[in-house]
Amino acid sequence: MNFIRKIISSHSKEDVQLYNELKILLNFSPRKINKYKKAFTHRSLQMLDKKGILINYERLEFLGDSILGSIIAAYLYKKVPEGSEGYLTQMRSKIVSREHLNELGKDLNLIRFVKSNVDQANVGDNIHGNIFEALIGAIYLDKGYNTCQKFIYNNVIFPYVDIEKLEGKITSYKGLIIEWCQKQKKKYIFDSYEDTGNETIKHFSVKISIDGKQIAKGRATSKKKAEEQASKRVYFTFQKQIESA
Repeated sequence: MNFIRKIISSHSKEDVQLYNELKILLNFSPRKINKYKKAFTHRSLQMLDKKGILINYERLEFLGDSILGSIIAAYLYKKVPEGSEGYLTQMRSKIVSREHLNELGKDLNLIRFVKSNVDQANVGDNIHGNIFEALIGAIYLDKGYNTCQKFIYNNVIFPYVDIEKLEGKITSYKGLIIEWCQKQKKKYIFDSYEDTGNETIKHFSVKISIDGKQIAKGRATSKKKAEEQASKRVYFTFQKQIESA
């Protein structure tokens, strides 16, 4: 109770509101509210601390990424005692994939806390996963490893990690297509190029050809996304052959 009074008396109404919302979201009482404010600060604000160092979520994102990876690794090590190093690495990659982290950030609606000079429609999907990792970094600095571990178990492992389902999940269609082509001694070409047209946001297009025949095309706001889109279409074209190989 004394701690809550201290928060109310020494912080702005905005900070108190953030504290109250985080308390409900995280299921514990934050201590250092400034850590969480930094976790939700986009670099576009160009905020500086007293030493002239940029204030944004990117360093906390780096920290949170490492902590998340280590906690997931420890969980898998205990959960699958027969798993090889390669198997455990692959499973961890599936759990902490950018796609999955973006989904986690969206599920928690973390974007509502973000302070930015960029319109939300233009920040891209990855901000959801970036903020999720930054939040983990803030929790670690504020409450320590055990609280951080509990948060990850409650918000990542318990609701989302199903070993059997993960084993069959494809994390990279491009990698799968390349591996299949190499095994089958097929020649493949990924032809990528900018394809913005009249749109203000840059787009990329990708054409995938196998043994001299164009199989699929993809178009997205990044080269990687366009490649995955086209590769996914190739996968469904050759699904029976790929799964039986």
